[in-house]
Amino acid sequence: MATPLACLCPPRPTWWALLLCGVLLGASAAPAVAQPTPGPAAKPQPGIDVQDYDFALTLSDTTDRIEGTATVRLRVTTDTLTAVRLDLIGRNQAQATAPSQVPGMRVMSVTEEGASVPYRHRNDILRIDPASDFKAGQTHTYRIRYSGTPADGLIIGTNQHGDRTFFGDNWPNRARHWLPVVDHLSDKATVEFRVTAPSQYEIVGNGALVNDSTTGDTRITHWRSDVPLPPKVMVIGAADFAVDTAGTIDGVPVQSWVYPEDRSTGFKDLGQAPSILRFFEENLGPYPYEKLANVQSTTRYGGMENAAAIFYSENAVADGEDDTPLLAHEIAHQWFGNTVTEAGWPHLWLSEGFATYLTGLYLEHARGEAALSKYMTKARQQVAKFQAQNPGEPLVDTTFSDPNALLNTNPYRKGAWVLHMLRREVGTDTFWDGLQAYYDRYRHQNASTRDFRAVMEDVSGQDLESFFDQWTRRPGHPVIEGTWRHDAAAGECVVTLRQTQDAAPFRVPVEVRAETKDASPTTVNLQGRERTTRVDCAEAPSSVALDPNVHLLAELSMRRAE
Repeated sequence: MATPLACLCPPRPTWWALLLCGVLLGASAAPAVAQPTPGPAAKPQPGIDVQDYDFALTLSDTTDRIEGTATVRLRVTTDTLTAVRLDLIGRNQAQATAPSQVPGMRVMSVTEEGASVPYRHRNDILRIDPASDFKAGQTHTYRIRYSGTPADGLIIGTNQHGDRTFFGDNWPNRARHWLPVVDHLSDKATVEFRVTAPSQYEIVGNGALVNDSTTGDTRITHWRSDVPLPPKVMVIGAADFAVDTAGTIDGVPVQSWVYPEDRSTGFKDLGQAPSILRFFEENLGPYPYEKLANVQSTTRYGGMENAAAIFYSENAVADGEDDTPLLAHEIAHQWFGNTVTEAGWPHLWLSEGFATYLTGLYLEHARGEAALSKYMTKARQQVAKFQAQNPGEPLVDTTFSDPNALLNTNPYRKGAWVLHMLRREVGTDTFWDGLQAYYDRYRHQNASTRDFRAVMEDVSGQDLESFFDQWTRRPGHPVIEGTWRHDAAAGECVVTLRQTQDAAPFRVPVEVRAETKDASPTTVNLQGRERTTRVDCAEAPSSVALDPNVHLLAELSMRRAE
């Protein structure tokens, strides 16, 4: 969805505007992409399952060129495999007047157990040919030497203080610009980064710190994640950082990595993370990674949920505004998006909708029920606005060609609303139990909307097929116009509700509350185009409200009948 930046971001953007402006459009300071990123809706490279990546990278202050050695261990999954295919953006020599300056990677060699292996690197695919026929179940480990200047993925430049920085920024499939990988969210693997850089840089990465040593002007830092990750969240960051440990939660260090110039503001802002982490641990299950590093960076997004090393835009960290919701959103992704990962891009709401709603639940926990009601009311307004502009777009959208097109209100805010209504459908305790069960069942795996529904049905004992079909497969939401009149003789209010959207009626429970002393809401099950009902009104109310507790995704209006 292409929208001018000025229409989305106010002069002092809120955390939500930062998140969605960055996600939808890319930060204005982000480097231009020199080469198009291939459409990542395609299936992953067939016939293999990568088990582990080991990347040795050399960074320099005199050039943007990187030197890399990737050790890729994979398992063959079919007897019909004819070649191993890895994604790696190459150099387009044909369009170059100075080939040495062309962005992209050049492969120098591929070996297995020290012996050279035939390969071809064309059309941004590294094809590795076998010495003998592949057999299902075999494991192969290839060592790939390559070098080049990344056009994207690893962003090399300067930060807002003019200092040189290096930050991985892979979402959705931009890892292939600097790493030979199966660049699809469904192929998870463990990963380690061994980074050689000038000694003035601190280097952060996924997982746990294995080694950090300096010799002369050279620093070598080694990070490893023993938890499998999708490539979209495999990263390093290298910069001049000030580092602080904000706390330790159940043995997990919670760190803040900020530019030295932003130390005071940044440490305060990111220092809220321990309490957020504890809330999610208590309600979802154990934190899945070895540490939690919250990192100021040059990411083009407001926040990017890289596993165990979350990157935030440098302005978000340094502006002194309250970024509690932004931190909660990205920390929630460590459970949903990183550990339980959507099976494919159409199911993006299982990542973004979860993180968005879990942010609301943290605000409810920290600031009270009114905070959640305000949060969901704002989300509902945005969903209505988006739907008016995109009337045929369902939550689970299979019509796109590039997942960047999915970065809109639907997977974020409508996804959050689906979870909010599901919570009401099954009950709050059952809802939390369902999230825990879903996390346990699909930890370190991928899951679809159908998988999530099956877990919630198992936990709740309810048939949720119609609920999920209505809210995830069908576009839109109800537009409900209500009228009321007071029947003094009966001591009742006569309420008529009509669904006025062009599409077929939704089946929804609508809360109605007459604004009188000690009034409580009455739930009206609206299943057709119109329904008239009566609610207790001993005296004429000042007004009658629809959905007073903000439980329903709908456009709502109510007036007194003439």
